Parts: sequence; C-alpha cells; structure tokens
Amino acid sequence: MDLRLPVPCLVVLIGPALAGKTTWAHEHFAPNEVVSSDSLRAMVGIDEADQAAGPAAFEILERIVTERVNRRLTTVIDTTGLSKEDRTRWVGLAHAGELPAYAILFATTEQICLERNRTRPRSIPQNVLRKQFRRFTAAVDDVGEEGFDGVYTEQPVVPVAPSFAELVRDTRDPRRGHTFGLILSRFDWPDGNLSEHLTSVARRAEEAGFRDLWVMDHFRQIPSVGRAWEEMPEALVTLSYLASVTERIRLGVMVAAITHRHPVVMGKMLATLDVLSGGRAICGLGAAWDEAEHAAYGIPFPSLSTRYDMLEDTLRMLPLLWGKGSPEFQGETFSASELICYPRPVQDPIPMLVGGGGERRTLRLAAQYADMANVFGKPDQVRHKAEVINRHCQDLERDPADVEMSHLVTGLVAEDSKALRKRIDQMRERNTSPEDYASRYNAALPDDFSSLVAAYDEAGASHTVVRLTDVALEGSVEAFGAVIANFDRS
Repeated sequence: MDLRLPVPCLVVLIGPALAGKTTWAHEHFAPNEVVSSDSLRAMVGIDEADQAAGPAAFEILERIVTERVNRRLTTVIDTTGLSKEDRTRWVGLAHAGELPAYAILFATTEQICLERNRTRPRSIPQNVLRKQFRRFTAAVDDVGEEGFDGVYTEQPVVPVAPSFAELVRDTRDPRRGHTFGLILSRFDWPDGNLSEHLTSVARRAEEAGFRDLWVMDHFRQIPSVGRAWEEMPEALVTLSYLASVTERIRLGVMVAAITHRHPVVMGKMLATLDVLSGGRAICGLGAAWDEAEHAAYGIPFPSLSTRYDMLEDTLRMLPLLWGKGSPEFQGETFSASELICYPRPVQDPIPMLVGGGGERRTLRLAAQYADMANVFGKPDQVRHKAEVINRHCQDLERDPADVEMSHLVTGLVAEDSKALRKRIDQMRERNTSPEDYASRYNAALPDDFSSLVAAYDEAGASHTVVRLTDVALEGSVEAFGAVIANFDRS
C-alpha cells in the first residue's frame, strides 16, 4: 500500500542533485504545493543553474514556506535538504503552525546521478555532486533525531485527510454484508434538467451496487447544504418518479417530517409507492427539526414532546393501516375510525426507519417499533448510539439484531490521487484549501473510504448512507462503486 501522508503537512525532500526529487514531488503533489530552489533561481536569475542567484532564491523560498505554513497549506520543499540547520528550522516552523513535518530520503546511487549528470546540457561539477553524497550520508544519520513526525525513503505517496491516515494505520478490513445507500440532497444541476439528471443518477446508483436511494423531506433547501432558493423537489413525488426509472434499488425519505403530512395521508402515499415500485419503499420518519421552515410556510410546529407523541402514534398506526381490514386507531395526537388502505403494500409491512440520535426517546422508539435506526456522528459516537439501542432492545425484550443500524456520511471518491485532486478543485469553494475540503467532506481514494466505512461497521452500523458532494458530475457514483465492490469481495 502506498504511504499515506496526512495533509496539510510540510514535506522536506532530502537527497543530492539529480536524485529524482523534483519528478517525485510533481508526481504526488500539486504544482503550487512544491517550492523549488531551482525554479526560484530561474525566476530571479538566468536559469536554474545560475548559482549567483542562489542567495536571493533561498530568501524567497524561506518567505514562501513561512507564508504557506502559517496558512496551514501543504508545502513540499524541493531543495537538496542537506543542511541540518535548514531542516531543523523547517521542522520547528511546521510544528509552530501545528503541522506535521515529514522527511523523504532519496537514496539514488551515486553512479545513477553521475550518469544523469553527463546527459544534462549544463552539468554539475563532479566534485560538487560527490560532496553532496557525503553530506547525504551524514543527513541520513542525523534526520531521525531532528523532530520529524516521520522519515521515509522515496516511495509512492497519497496525501490524505488526517482521519483517513489514522484509519489506514488501524488497518481495518472491509466486512461482507455491509450495505450502502445514496442520499440526494442537492438538485442544482447546471442545465436545470431535473428529470434527466435524476434518471441518470438513480440508474447509475443501481448499477454501482447501492441498495437504496434517499431524498430529504424539505420544501426548501436547508442551510447546512445550500441556499434556501435552490431546487428542492417534493420528496414522495420524487420517489414515485424514481420508481418508474429504476428496477431494483429501494426508495426512501431520510426522513419524512411527522409534521409535514397527516400520518394517514403519508401512509397511503407510501403504500402507493410500494405498489408502484414493486415492493421497494422504505418509510423513514423523524420528529422534524426545522422550525424556521415551518414558520415560513405557516406549518404548525408543536413542542418537541408533542412531536415525539406524533411520531410514536404514527409508528403504531402505520402497520395497522397497511394491514388487513379496517381497524380503528386511538392515539395521543390523532385517531381514526377506519384504517382502510387498498391496494395494500407489496411488503408486509413496509420497513420503517427512525432518524435521529436522541437517546431517551428517539432511539427507544426505534428499538420499539422500527426496522432501522439512522444516526449521525463519527465511529465512536455511532458505537455509543448502538449501545444505547441495544440497551433499549433488551429492556423491551427485543433482539437488537432486528434493528438495522445505519449512519449518514458525506463523501467524495476518485480512482487515484490525481483524479481526486482534480475533483476536489472542481468542487471546493473559493478560499477553501484542498486540504480543508478533503477533511470536511471525506474526500478519499476507494480503499481509504472503505477503511472509514469499516470503522463504522465495527462500531455497529452495518449500513452506510452517503451524500456524494460531486453527485452531479459524471463518474462520481461509479467511483464510489469501487468502495461498494471492496465489501462485496470480502
């Protein structure tokens, strides 16, 4: 496996001239991340070989390195790196800026460097090159004691967000049986052809191996995702359309706000979706949270206690509505004299998911009534929520295995480092560094994202619902398919 370096970081290349440092740097890092003394000599002098321009070039190099480190930007110092004084100063600068510092040793043989030197238009004096090799030997002996966070020999490297670097060190392996869902939360495709893009994404998700496809239940875009006036199609109507253009993928709302529709009306809509989709509906429910949205549309927003009562009433009522006959229902917040629903759903009953992390009421309702519980947070937080659900199940004398645990995570996946960097640059906001974007949205290679999913699996969540930030771009869903394939093969 390639070496994973957590970014942002400082990377110091150490090796004699012609050892391959510049080639390596530009193979693994973006051009603006590499600060080269040769390039700076060419900028302030005649060309890269202009030794008289060296002092000015190194003064500029120091200023650039300092500015980038102070801004917490990944910086690769491409010089010979043979001065212990320079190396120690750079490590101190990185640590003062709370960045890790790594040394990469280029142990190319003296013979190879001399051969390369003979083919150069402007060769380096051989005595200078041999002196650099003697200094490199001394650097190899010293560098381990200079405070670097890691010292490595030249090898393929993948810059990753710190969280992924930790996961790779833990060497978690994918597990068979983990399943995946895709949630669509933004619909701002450039040409505005909503139906065409929905069809494309849904079919590609089905082909990539996603088990289910989800949409949010909002009438306007939520602040954490985008602007209020962005496209936001109604959830259940959208799922009905998606049912018509897909064959296998399951369809659900994550999650339907209990305040948005009368529970019987919502149950009837879900039953119809299940029939028209051939038994692929999932009933996702939540107690609602967006008070500002309710106020904007004039929708009543009861107290949290009342909303929980509404949620429990709905969880109790829906199996009756979807079942045989026309039973009566008496709840805390609503009642019905005849629960008639024909055609009845294909599934008996439609699986129900409760979304949210409230430990006293939400997770208990999931443990008591639902087939699935969706939670948020990092693996340690999910592990805690799983333990809470297990305790509720034990109290209710229900097998915890009957409640599937899912989690929601944002991500972006590309096939290799260059493709990942290109996609990040396409997606990141102005004044957001690639490192910040990658960390915030879990941008990673398939194997690294698989390690994250495996950590959630170990924590108790056997189902991952991912929001792909680049879902509107070609290749996004297919790239994530490599993550799904990792679990299919295990």
